[in-house]
Amino acid sequence: MDQRLITDLKAAIRSIPDYPKPGIVFRDITTLLGDARAFRRAVDELVHPFAGGRVDKVAGIEARGFILGGAIAHQLSSGFVPIRKKGKLPHETVRIAYSLEYGVDEMEIHTDAIGQGERVILVDDLIATGGTAVAATQLLRQMGANIVAACFIIDLPDLGGAKKLRDLGVEVRSLVSFEGH
Repeated sequence: MDQRLITDLKAAIRSIPDYPKPGIVFRDITTLLGDARAFRRAVDELVHPFAGGRVDKVAGIEARGFILGGAIAHQLSSGFVPIRKKGKLPHETVRIAYSLEYGVDEMEIHTDAIGQGERVILVDDLIATGGTAVAATQLLRQMGANIVAACFIIDLPDLGGAKKLRDLGVEVRSLVSFEGH
């Protein structure tokens, strides 16, 4: 990816210092999503390595992963699968618990959402510590998915999430990275 695109995408992301708590800089992609050109360029760049290949499903992590995942699935002519917080899906689900900074949460997927051996791209807006993405990876594999890659707009490499996914054998693609939290 060329440096100009990286610079443009970073400029389209709003940085909010000391949110949600002091010392954290929140990376807000809603400004990128609201900029038609930046949104198109981000989606095109995430789709590019998979164009012409076989991707059966794109799985998006609630909530911003739904926005990106839907756009990516559309461009790849693939199905879209939502990975949601516990209790949000209406049909029979498979669930996994994962650790948060202060406790435990659960995510789930419909039991019929992924077929054995289907090629799946996992999508979210940002990878930080990797807890959610690792849990989603485990959930998809439990369903029989072959995870082609995990794609993010933003990587916070100092927090180590992308490395955790790579250690699980998942290819990680991100468009921009920011130092710190």
